[in-house]
Amino acid sequence: MGKRIYFTVTNDLTYDQRMQRICGSLTAHGYEVILVGRKLKNSGPLISRPYQQKRIRCWYNKGKAFYAEYNIRLFFYLLFKKMDAVCAIDLDSILPCLYISRLKKVERIYDAHELFTGLKEVVSRPAVLKWWTRIEKKAVPKFKWGYTVSESIASVFKERYGIKYTTIRNMPLLEPLTTAQSTEKFILYQGAVNEARGFENLIPAMQWVNAKMVICGDGNYMGQLKNLISHYGLNQKIELKGMLSPEVLRQFSPSAYIAVAVPENTGMNQWLALPNKFFDYIHAGLPQVTVNYPEYRQLNQLYEVALLLEDLSPQMVAGTLNNLLADTVLYGKLRENCLRAREVLNWQEEEKKLLSFYQTVFPT
Repeated sequence: MGKRIYFTVTNDLTYDQRMQRICGSLTAHGYEVILVGRKLKNSGPLISRPYQQKRIRCWYNKGKAFYAEYNIRLFFYLLFKKMDAVCAIDLDSILPCLYISRLKKVERIYDAHELFTGLKEVVSRPAVLKWWTRIEKKAVPKFKWGYTVSESIASVFKERYGIKYTTIRNMPLLEPLTTAQSTEKFILYQGAVNEARGFENLIPAMQWVNAKMVICGDGNYMGQLKNLISHYGLNQKIELKGMLSPEVLRQFSPSAYIAVAVPENTGMNQWLALPNKFFDYIHAGLPQVTVNYPEYRQLNQLYEVALLLEDLSPQMVAGTLNNLLADTVLYGKLRENCLRAREVLNWQEEEKKLLSFYQTVFPT
């Protein structure tokens, strides 16, 4: 039996593609993996995976009460489990993992999906920022093993705490691209519908864009998003599909014509992050309009799969989208570059770094 590792998240496991890839890869290479999340009121049945899954039910589902309850429940769940390592995903589950690893004298690992203290919903609320900064300063330096999603975020941890974290990017599994594009040219946004994703600029921009937009996702900004769509009279031009399972999304996305992502620079996390949707769009063969932030710029210089926005004004967003819709030569070049880039930027290549990391934690 391989080493037993518990991974802890605060979502309900259904839509977390990064954790599905990581847990699947480690299981395929002999590790015993248990992924722990939470069960929500609207959580559907879990899809069978090659690794074990556990969801913890809480009375509270948001705010301080939720974090306190979930962390306490998670601690006592882990307390009675046998393990060789525990891996905390982001700051919101890091404290139980720290305490459990000390009690059980097992390895502890930190997987930073985000620079948590750089999230807009954190930095825009001073008391919340102070709380999570205290947790980061207390816990992160005690995790000598760790990895994150971009070189830029890894550099922040190195600068703050003198810890060198590995970069393991959010890349999809390379699979055949078989779905034909739709006869109707539409723009795709997929991913979380949360604060700081740029909807305040993207929605008004759609007044002037010569195509429909489909939004696949859900999140804490959905109410405001619906209000924006109604305010600008775009109910017939913007379709909300809600959350789609990763399997359904992979079939649907290639039917779009182009893709868009316009995260605001309202926190260090947005500026330095490299979200999975950047690679998801490439794998769907979709030229994209996105932001001119460091990680996007570096990859686009290598592969030229996107048009990068100099500013996020509705006029700039609309003009750039219309340019890509109208210029078939430019579109064809970016699409061909996507098809070539997906052969390099994929999970089969990225998982080699993941396996090397865990071989370092558990040398044979």
